[in-house]
Amino acid sequence: MTRSSRHYVLAAGGTGGHLLPAFALAAELDRRGHHVALITDERGEAIPGKPDFMPAHVIPAGRFGKNPLQWIKGTKAVLEGRKMALRLFDSFQPSAVVGFGGYPSLPAILASTSAGIPTVVHEQNAVLGRVNRLLAGRVQAIATAYPDVQRLKAGHQGKTYLVGNPVRHEVLSLRDEPFPAYDEDGLLRVLVTGGSQGARVLSEIVPDGLAMLPPAIRQRLQVTQQCRPEDLDAVRERYSNHGIPAELATYFENMAERLADAHLFIGRAGASTIAELTAVGRPAILIPLPIATDDHQAANTREMVKAGGARMIRQEKFEGKELAKQIRALADNPQGLANAAHAAWNCGRPKAVEDLADLVESFGGADMMDVIRVGGNNARGATQGQVAGQGAKRERMK
Repeated sequence: MTRSSRHYVLAAGGTGGHLLPAFALAAELDRRGHHVALITDERGEAIPGKPDFMPAHVIPAGRFGKNPLQWIKGTKAVLEGRKMALRLFDSFQPSAVVGFGGYPSLPAILASTSAGIPTVVHEQNAVLGRVNRLLAGRVQAIATAYPDVQRLKAGHQGKTYLVGNPVRHEVLSLRDEPFPAYDEDGLLRVLVTGGSQGARVLSEIVPDGLAMLPPAIRQRLQVTQQCRPEDLDAVRERYSNHGIPAELATYFENMAERLADAHLFIGRAGASTIAELTAVGRPAILIPLPIATDDHQAANTREMVKAGGARMIRQEKFEGKELAKQIRALADNPQGLANAAHAAWNCGRPKAVEDLADLVESFGGADMMDVIRVGGNNARGATQGQVAGQGAKRERMK
């Protein structure tokens, strides 16, 4: 199909979980010759990684808490943001607007639906988020990262498409690389992260849990862990006392390289984390954030755990003894760890950004097409690193 250049607006909340897939889609649409603009808030404008070609428009986005006074203030902000979005649409003339969730996407999508502009929302988590839930009845398409999404009404299934969650190119490029060599005499490299700021519970539990492993495993450990700045010294002392080599930092710029070398991941279960683990094929011990809205991080683990690629531990049960038990279940023998890696890899959807771009392009251009692979895009070969044939059928979710 010959593509003509069109305009698209992406709207996303001011967190990495919402913005990283938006950035990935923007890069793909730009590669296809389209023009893309971003609507976000002040936090979103400051997050690293925004493509240089994509201008960011900051609009008011009210938050709605339990206090009724917040609703009054929030409603005023949403209405002002809607007006600003309409002015942008008048000048930019988008073929479609794509919302990635978060409060800043609310006024933009209210504006697009009222103006009759085709609108798509993308849900990164296994539970439909509040804003996407509110807007689901108004939009033309709902793109999901998981085949089973909670809080999605049965009446919306006809316009729901499974695409996956787009990941960074440097991570996706590792998909066809083999799982790092691991045998009974080699190092067991463990990567521990808790989000952009690290998680204190990981700093408190993981060093002692690793120390409880049998000597045959403990003596081969090589740990890389992201920590909060205020936790660094205490965590370093813990590892030193246990005699476990560990590289600690508050931030790792080359996280893709760290993931490439890792045999096992321990950390939270955010949507981007799960997408990257399954894109590359890395076994994981996942500790969902207990205060996540609608417990969505626990829901995010379901597919990977069911496949055998991960173990999930609720934070209230997360202690050293339980961590050591779950690590042994995955890594007691090299083949078991390799099998878990392959199970994680099979959950990946490496064509997520292409499938999402195909869906978005179907508005304002060609007629709606069978744009989404179901099944064919989450197991692209019989073994990890094997490239399957092209032409997998694309179809709407059933």
